[in-house]
Amino acid sequence: MVNYIDSFPGREISINNEKHLYFGGTSYLGLQLDEEFQHLYINNLKKYGTNYGASRKSNIRISIFDQAEDYLANLVGSEAAVTMSSGYLAGQFVAQSLLKSNHKLFYAPNTHSALYLSDTSKPYVTFSALNIALRDHIDKNKKTIPVVFLDAVDFSGANYPNFDGLQQLPLNDIILIVDDSHGIGIVGENGGGVFETVANLNPKELIVCCSLGKGFGVQGGAIFGSQKRINALVDTDFFGGSSPASPANLASILYGENIYTSKRVLLDINTQLFIKSLGNNVNFKHMPNHPAFSFSNEELTTYLEDNKIIITSFRYPNEDSNLMSRIVISAAHTKKDILKICEIINSFYNS
Repeated sequence: MVNYIDSFPGREISINNEKHLYFGGTSYLGLQLDEEFQHLYINNLKKYGTNYGASRKSNIRISIFDQAEDYLANLVGSEAAVTMSSGYLAGQFVAQSLLKSNHKLFYAPNTHSALYLSDTSKPYVTFSALNIALRDHIDKNKKTIPVVFLDAVDFSGANYPNFDGLQQLPLNDIILIVDDSHGIGIVGENGGGVFETVANLNPKELIVCCSLGKGFGVQGGAIFGSQKRINALVDTDFFGGSSPASPANLASILYGENIYTSKRVLLDINTQLFIKSLGNNVNFKHMPNHPAFSFSNEELTTYLEDNKIIITSFRYPNEDSNLMSRIVISAAHTKKDILKICEIINSFYNS
């Protein structure tokens, strides 16, 4: 059921004038309603304005772009980075640039739509099928380097943290594009995401793109890769004609490091409390060090809502599909919130 609300959904939301606990969305660090982060963000708005629509190639350039991109590249462990106004734009930018270079594009299972270039693009159902297709292409097309797209965190556990399916592929012959929207800012050392983990698998080339809105709480996107690749992307009409990320948003990332660090600690505490407080007979799909817990039991979803707890729940990929539900733990949740939802889940399974 769709519910309409009139403000940002924090740890609580109001539906039909009744308060409900909210365990959904992607505000993993709970930054959007955090007073300290809002104070930082508002100060940056006052300095940089509410929007900056000029080209990054104009004769007047704001230094925060280069500063934030150097910071982000260092955080994830890449040679270079470039920011965009959204994660979707970042993904499309990378995909279009590689298609124009006459690469053959392949999509791993569960790849997010942000990386598709048309409605006809389809992911392979299994990594085994993808592996066969890739090796066949490489054998028959020695001069055309294949490109593989995948989501780092796809909520099935097939990729992050071990990337078992990915390791089946002939990675040394592949340009690998990874969407890390649900990982960066949350997983990895200091929230650096999966770049270094995947780089250690030695693909021919690694490019990571992402939204900055989930792990960093501000609108924007980013692309990470070699200095040569980032330079080539920047030197395009696409980049020159795109409105950049908000400077205030990037400044909040650059100067909010202490806030992000403390929130990741809180998120880990909350996530571990949730796991510890669940009964032994409760079984969710979950990835280590990530705060999302997925399941497909429609009765549990209804039971939670009957007990005034709302989670992420929708039919995917279309209205005829099974209901996919996800409990998302946030740094904004209190200990009481966590124990409450665990009590209700345990009562459902014990009834």
